[in-house]
Amino acid sequence: MGQRESRSTSELIPQDVLDDPANITRNQILQSICYFYFLVDQPLPELENMSLFNNTIQYNEPFSSWLRRFADAWGLFLDTEASWNPEYYQQFYNDPRYGLQKGWYESSSKWSTFNQFFSRYLASPDQRPINSSNDTSVIVSPADSVPQGTWPIDNNSTIQVDGGLQVKLVRYFSVEDLLGNDSEYKDAFANGVLTHTFLNVNDYHRYHFAVGGKIVDNRSITQNVALEVTWNSTGKKYDPIDSTGWQFSQTRGYVIMDTGEYGLVALIPMGMAQVSSVNFEKGVVVGSDHEKGDMLGHFLFGGSDFVMLFQKQAGFEMTATPGVHILMGEKYGVMKGTT
Repeated sequence: MGQRESRSTSELIPQDVLDDPANITRNQILQSICYFYFLVDQPLPELENMSLFNNTIQYNEPFSSWLRRFADAWGLFLDTEASWNPEYYQQFYNDPRYGLQKGWYESSSKWSTFNQFFSRYLASPDQRPINSSNDTSVIVSPADSVPQGTWPIDNNSTIQVDGGLQVKLVRYFSVEDLLGNDSEYKDAFANGVLTHTFLNVNDYHRYHFAVGGKIVDNRSITQNVALEVTWNSTGKKYDPIDSTGWQFSQTRGYVIMDTGEYGLVALIPMGMAQVSSVNFEKGVVVGSDHEKGDMLGHFLFGGSDFVMLFQKQAGFEMTATPGVHILMGEKYGVMKGTT
């Protein structure tokens, strides 16, 4: 069963870190985004029964299209040198959540725009060792992120998601909606498993192959750039929520890998809010072979999500602990196969 239908990111950050003045840059970024999206995420009775993910204007046209244009315009600015300066770098360096003091990343001299900083490369591959690199049954985390849990895919290729603790509601989401109704693989994951893992704004935002194999399908899907936000009355701040279900209407890309023995695995990087671009490496094309841990692509700005689908024959079991942050390359799960 699904282990985490909704998780506030405030639960992932120690209070002493939130209270540390050195973290003001991260908090300002997160709060400014959340405040805006909190407003457009308020439910409206006029939008009920319109087949939207939620009855809020961020999912409804024409506002949802305006949100995309807004995100794109912001992204263009973050590609300019006006978006970056030594003072900004020092503020991020002083915030331990970004890991700039750990020697993980390339030289800061390579960053002349905010997006270059945000999509920073590792200094070398050994900064993120790949767990069991020669064992094809081991799944590694595709990104620095917080695993959210697993959800079974039923015989009709739908995923059942509880509506949460306060709203006793069951919703069903179709793999067809996630991959596209013209995808030849829309029914390939029936009786399999979905899992997803959340990247916060401070995480390393390049994502990697969680499994090795051959790419049999690769596409990008442009849809919403929404964000669910709640007010944290205890912390007196806004918190983004990484629920299960919003991914089915969000901007995303995917590759479907043929792993051989364990069948097909879908790797689906998912933009969230101001992440309006999901970028694959140039060599990520249908027919290409890739090793576990190879670079798959990167996000630009903001929190993100990464979804994975496994066929029944994989016998996937999650070994990472939901809610506990892990690094790219660490063990995420195992494919035990089926008899």
